[in-house]
Amino acid sequence: MTGAGAARAEQAPAKINLFLHVLGRRADGYHRLDSLAVFAGAADRLWAEPATDLTLELAGPFGAALAAEPDNLVLRAARSLAAMAGVTPAVRLVLEKALPVASGIGGGSADAAAALRLLARLWGAAAAQVDLTAIAATLGADVPVCLAGKPARMGGVGETLTSAPRLPRFGLVLVNPGLPVATASVFRARVGPFSAPAVLPDGWADARAMAADLALLRNDLEGPARVLCPPIDAVLEALASRPGCLLARMSGSGATCFGLFPEPEAAAAAAAALARPGWWCWGGAGQAA
Repeated sequence: MTGAGAARAEQAPAKINLFLHVLGRRADGYHRLDSLAVFAGAADRLWAEPATDLTLELAGPFGAALAAEPDNLVLRAARSLAAMAGVTPAVRLVLEKALPVASGIGGGSADAAAALRLLARLWGAAAAQVDLTAIAATLGADVPVCLAGKPARMGGVGETLTSAPRLPRFGLVLVNPGLPVATASVFRARVGPFSAPAVLPDGWADARAMAADLALLRNDLEGPARVLCPPIDAVLEALASRPGCLLARMSGSGATCFGLFPEPEAAAAAAAALARPGWWCWGGAGQAA
């Protein structure tokens, strides 16, 4: 975007579930979860500028994957905020989609959260009186944590947030095999007993201590996702084989997997080494609390 509108932009960082326990299933069919979420430097980017009506343009390497969506979460967020603030949703939005779609890293939720933050600034005093967290909860279980944009323990169906343990400096590698995975399908494929909530310390002194504790936990959706999307196996094997990788695990409902490393520099080097045709890779610093 060019001109004055170019200054109105917001990042939509990838959300990573360092562990994910499925605790049970509610009467309405949704599952109760326990997870620790952090954010990566990999992000979509959303721009906004005043216009005569509400429009959304898609750009970036994964923009085309959203073209067939009849009602993008970004537009739903914009309309919800406008209705609550009592303003006309007249804005041109441009979403640069840099994160893979349906990949277990909360891309759509992060985009919706970015829209709420960005449009609250654009629409000023009227929107400033609106409870953005309440709107976020109506848009999806991951939108509240993405709105907060900081490490958090996720409960309920994902919408209940409490403080995360103190996190050390650590490196993070993200790898997606280039295949979308439907969250609903993964939950339907999950079998077996439910898990107990995790017991976490108040914090970790370093990345090795954090990885050691996380290795005692799991992602309960990893098994069914690997059945539905076998290339996840190759991604996890490739991550685990990189020198310095402390833990390799799938995030969310997949298919994106992550590797924890002692330092961001090691993670960046590992991501470069893992790059191959069809795979999306990113490496850098994990967000510390």
